[in-house]
Amino acid sequence: MIKKVLLGIVGVVLLIFIFIFTYINLSWDKGYAAEFPVSSDIQYPTDSATIARGKYLVYGPAHCAHCHVPQNKIAAVEKGQEVALTGGFGIDIPPGVFWAPNITTDEETGIGRYSDGEIYRMLRHNVRPNGLAAIDFMPFINMSEEDVLSIIAYLRSTKPVRTKVMNTEYTFLGKAIMTAGMIKPGIPDEPVPESVTKEPTIEYGKYLAYAVANCRGCHTNRDLQTGEYTGPYYAGGLVFDDNLGNGWKFTTPNLTDHETGVMKNWTETMFITRMKGGRVYENSPMPWASFASMDTVELTAIYRYLKSLDPVENKIARTAVPPGQ
Repeated sequence: MIKKVLLGIVGVVLLIFIFIFTYINLSWDKGYAAEFPVSSDIQYPTDSATIARGKYLVYGPAHCAHCHVPQNKIAAVEKGQEVALTGGFGIDIPPGVFWAPNITTDEETGIGRYSDGEIYRMLRHNVRPNGLAAIDFMPFINMSEEDVLSIIAYLRSTKPVRTKVMNTEYTFLGKAIMTAGMIKPGIPDEPVPESVTKEPTIEYGKYLAYAVANCRGCHTNRDLQTGEYTGPYYAGGLVFDDNLGNGWKFTTPNLTDHETGVMKNWTETMFITRMKGGRVYENSPMPWASFASMDTVELTAIYRYLKSLDPVENKIARTAVPPGQ
């Protein structure tokens, strides 16, 4: 009798598992195209100043080039070379292996096959051309309209380079997370400005740190399954593998004005000097060269904004840990 009961329980559990497994595999790729329709009237300026602004953002503070070039080309980008944005950088996290796509204008393998509205939707809402929501790797949902359009203008001005990039592959966990709607489109959490005035102010520093340079995205602890923020903004604690695959671990430091923060005793000059100084560790995942290209006004603004934050206690014992330690 007991054996029959146990077999019955096992059978029920197995049926439930089969149902869940089948349901997830059949429904994980639900899209958001209806909720976030593609606009057909995106218009961006094509003047040289707008394109130059877009290029500056792509290779500078927005550091698009740091992900949208092959791994073996990152060093060239950091030397100031205008490497074609053919994609190929991959990141392996619990939901799957995510590959940065080719964003040159090639019509077969790049963004030449997508409309301006599809590109705009991806930058503004993290909704891919196929309608699926993307993990919040790009921090641009709060970027000014002028800067988003400048990036599109620059990308549209680039030469097409035919390079096929591997498709993102979701694990079963990733598909389950997608099915549950835990990876969802981005919605600006404050009014999106038409444009932003460049000046050495706290307000401009917030814009750069929050909506362009992704200081918040890396210097805040996050759930790497969904991309959700799990810690106080800018208090550090997010762990990265090194960008060369050598086994180093990097933990982002606390940037708030607390005794446990790395910047507690830094002056404005010290901060600018450090940002201009580039990487200390060759395999640090931070795009140091992109930020070193920022001028004194921008870096001053970021410093003043970070110093204005409420202090958060979060002691980071070691930011860089060699393999085996």
